[in-house]
Amino acid sequence: MLALVDQLIQEVQPGMPVRATLDSVLDRDLGLDSLARVELLARVEAAFGLRLPSATLATALTPRQLLTALETAGLSPAPAEAPHTRQSGPEQAEGRPEAQATLVEVLQWHVDRHPDRPQVIFYRDEQTTETLTYAQLADAAGRIAAALATGGLQPGQCVALMLPSGLDFFRCFFGILFAGGIPVPMYPPARPAQIEDHLRRQAGILRNCQAPVLITSGLVRPLARLLTGLAPDLRQVLLPEQLQATTPLAPRAAGADSLALIQYTSGSTGDPKGVALAHRNVLANIRAWGGAIDLSSTDVCVSWLPLYHDMGLIVAWLGSLYHACPLVLLSPLDFLARPESWLWAIHRHHGTVAAAPNFAYDLCVRRLADRPLSGLDLSSWRLAANGAEPVSPDTLERFADCFARYGLRREILTPAYGLAESTVGLAVPPPGRGVQVDRIVRETFITRGLAKPAAAEDAQALRFVSCGPPLPGHALRVVDDAGLPLPERHVGHLEFRGPSATAGYYRNPTASAGLFHDDWLVTGDYAYLAGGELHITGRSKDLIIRGGRNFYPYDLEQAVGELAGVRRGCVAVFGIPATASAGERLVVVAETRERDTRARAALERRIVALAAEQLGLPPDVVVLAPPHSVLKTSSGKIRRAAIREAFERGTLGASAQAPWLQLLHLAGASLPGRLRNGIGSLGAWLYGVWAWSCFGLLAPFAVLAIFLLPGLDLRWTVAQGLARLLAALCACPLRVAGLEWLPRGPCVLVANHASYIDALLLAASLPQAVGFVAKAELKRWPLLRRLLERMGTRFVARGDSLQGMEDVQTLAALASDSPPLLFFAEGTFGAQPGLRTFRLGAFLIAVQQGLPVVPVALAGSRQVLPDGSWRPRRGPLAVTVCPPLAPEGEDWHAALALREGARSAILAHCGEMDLADAGST
Repeated sequence: MLALVDQLIQEVQPGMPVRATLDSVLDRDLGLDSLARVELLARVEAAFGLRLPSATLATALTPRQLLTALETAGLSPAPAEAPHTRQSGPEQAEGRPEAQATLVEVLQWHVDRHPDRPQVIFYRDEQTTETLTYAQLADAAGRIAAALATGGLQPGQCVALMLPSGLDFFRCFFGILFAGGIPVPMYPPARPAQIEDHLRRQAGILRNCQAPVLITSGLVRPLARLLTGLAPDLRQVLLPEQLQATTPLAPRAAGADSLALIQYTSGSTGDPKGVALAHRNVLANIRAWGGAIDLSSTDVCVSWLPLYHDMGLIVAWLGSLYHACPLVLLSPLDFLARPESWLWAIHRHHGTVAAAPNFAYDLCVRRLADRPLSGLDLSSWRLAANGAEPVSPDTLERFADCFARYGLRREILTPAYGLAESTVGLAVPPPGRGVQVDRIVRETFITRGLAKPAAAEDAQALRFVSCGPPLPGHALRVVDDAGLPLPERHVGHLEFRGPSATAGYYRNPTASAGLFHDDWLVTGDYAYLAGGELHITGRSKDLIIRGGRNFYPYDLEQAVGELAGVRRGCVAVFGIPATASAGERLVVVAETRERDTRARAALERRIVALAAEQLGLPPDVVVLAPPHSVLKTSSGKIRRAAIREAFERGTLGASAQAPWLQLLHLAGASLPGRLRNGIGSLGAWLYGVWAWSCFGLLAPFAVLAIFLLPGLDLRWTVAQGLARLLAALCACPLRVAGLEWLPRGPCVLVANHASYIDALLLAASLPQAVGFVAKAELKRWPLLRRLLERMGTRFVARGDSLQGMEDVQTLAALASDSPPLLFFAEGTFGAQPGLRTFRLGAFLIAVQQGLPVVPVALAGSRQVLPDGSWRPRRGPLAVTVCPPLAPEGEDWHAALALREGARSAILAHCGEMDLADAGST
């Protein structure tokens, strides 16, 4: 094992004196990044003749842990590879949800037409799949929504999703939408060497979106709990299995302008930028690029992209959900460990559409070019999109050459361009056209910003891939520094507009203001247009201006990464303001494990010489940094702005500390917040003890008064005084309005029902005694039954239809007597906020007896004592008596009219949403 590790170290960093031990950490101590560890895993499997689980890539961090994984596998020969049986393609579905305004409506549209159609086929491992149908997705979402609502999630609140690829992600995403929440995808920790930086950035996201709930996996939950001290609004860290209500919740109503998700871009820790995407944005983008590439229900999308990334989330999943084409999904770890798994999935399922960043195509070539893949057939693949990072024409050329023998057609390779601010996609070439590369003159590009076509024999020409025209309904333009539009083939700032465009960054008005230029959105990219098609030249923030010449860091970073002693893919080049002259100073940061002084000096000279050769000028500063100093995003992009900031602060390389030390720092940083939360929890617990103590002190006086006092009015007066005193002692201010609307004669009162304290709230508020209509189950306790009867309570059966009809007739006979009857018209209550459908009994009685109905709206009681909890909370209470409603007739329709009128009046004052409109019954 150690020989394999040492051999790889010498190949990755020739001449490096580091030797592996069993407990050397592969990335921190030995400098093996994620791709190098992928290569190591492949060599271990080949040397020992077995196959390790893909998860070993993330869990085995030392050679000793790799040996443990081998022992777990039993050192048995690798099993014979199962035949890659091809499956039939999907049947064509009827129509598309073109009129639906939200993702929830789109899902329901599919459930109504083909509930059992497979939506996602997920590979748990190489041979085991799980299938999720449209109906199963909707049912699971309803149960998760019910659990979230019961837990106190309010409409419009954010819920963070830190889940790995799998069916739980899909269920929870729609569960949040069903509950009226806003999903916020976040990526789990991946690199132990940068755990502190990662969690601090996630805490910044949680603070920005103010998510009260984080849903994560069991592996991440212990780390995620540290975030509660860094994000004050985070109350719960839950597992998907904890969100399984028995009764699903119907989706809450939402409009096209409601937020469908917040997609956070790669920003700094302190100022995260969450792209706010409404349902109309997401659906406009899906419809636009779906039409541009002719996506249909007979397509099959095959993806390994992580679901927290917009390409995996929106392009792969939500796009396939909309167009009714099944999504075949693999874990990102499965792809990294075995890139061929992606290709075999395309073969097995007749995959037609797949998208990936440029590095994925390069990885397939490097790992599979010399390996026979007997029987592989890629002829069904009709569109291979390449996006999310700079597209290399060399990579695409090598990929086409490598896999042509398996039926891959060169013309399916499709470079594309998009950004989160445009939901995801913005430009794509016509399908089947293939790659078009524009060769331009280097000197005029660098000095004048002009993309002049180069002669065929020009060996110094720069090459830029065409990303095609803008999506239908969208527009592009290129402007100069003054914001004036430029003609074609002039490099400038790329701007766009269209229905996919975000309205801004979530709770970040400063960043949102910088996003717009008139009614155009600023992409932050430099580009030029040629023939109406888009050519991206680089990020605006990455451009380096020195000596009147413009440079992008990408080519130099790649070249420096190829030098012996430098960690490949771990180089950052950027500019910093010059103090004494115009322009910028050029800085090169390169990770290395080299410690010898002379060897480091030689490496620095090689970097200077290489930069001078490529750019015509040497760098001003060369930093040889320890491993993991070059920070990266979740998708592997270099975070140059963060590295520049660390360089200027003098903290470059601080994240290279041992993971346990980083976690210790993080725990220390979260301690004040956790203490505040703990003090708050203690205060809440002490308040609950105080409230119940007050209730226990006053309850005996109430019982004695009810049993001993002779008249109902006198009992009610004493009960009212004690109930008001309890509210005052518990610091729950009570507001009563509309008492002037109470009739002097007989009437029927109806109230909404939100908590066990509603009867106490009404006793404290109404000046005259009322006869509560209660469920017959309360008669099981003799003392409670006697108390309620002494207060004028009437009992009805809820589950027995025949007995219920008799109860209505009995109550009708009593309705004209004193005290007036009071019905909780919903019949029951739950933790989920909202007004349920009213039962008809009270209104039938009012119609039969010709009595007015008085609506009484209760507000605040659900927050003070919610269902499922016996811990009181401090909060305001309100009772509003509404104007009485007279019955207009004596039939069924008159009762229905009374019910709707009373419900509308209560809905206007109870402060809760209408669950009937959301489909709940």
